[in-house]
Amino acid sequence: MEKEMETEEIQEKIGEEETPLNPNPKITSGGRSVTTKVPEVEINLFRRGKGPIDVFKSSLGGWDQDRLEVVDILEKYGFKSIFAFNPGSGRGVPIRFNFKNGRSLLPYRDGSVIFIDGEPKDSLIKPITKILFGLCVVTLLITLAMRETPAWVQKYNVFGGNFPPWILACVVIVFTRLRKRTRDFLTKFGW
Repeated sequence: MEKEMETEEIQEKIGEEETPLNPNPKITSGGRSVTTKVPEVEINLFRRGKGPIDVFKSSLGGWDQDRLEVVDILEKYGFKSIFAFNPGSGRGVPIRFNFKNGRSLLPYRDGSVIFIDGEPKDSLIKPITKILFGLCVVTLLITLAMRETPAWVQKYNVFGGNFPPWILACVVIVFTRLRKRTRDFLTKFGW
């Protein structure tokens, strides 16, 4: 008898229509229905002023639903930082974000169009190459400035003899000054 009652209950429950879960919640009051809309902004994303590389919509988060999800953009596109951008005048101020939740500090309006310029993360090969090249240059200059020149330097006799240490100091000063002045010049060629 118990089995018959259980099967009847199961059949009754199957026969009843269950309402499926709705991803867009509706609030009904007095016959009217209201749907909630997630605030979004349209983002035109540039990389170092070139592009746009992507145009997409991003939902706003936070308590008031007015903060941009900055960390998600940084991780998705491999940027180390993003900046406000104007295609006519160029890069503006960096977009700051809260490190705890990854959202922007400044609010944005729903439906806004935002232009963002991103600075890609540096590869690990470039800094290592620069450090090794610098060490080789410094080692070469130190060996040439020593009183007793090593045997391998005398064997090659690159400069045709010894030179005074003040020349070494001048070379180091000129090298550092040129590096500071040509920093933007070298970035154009990938250094």
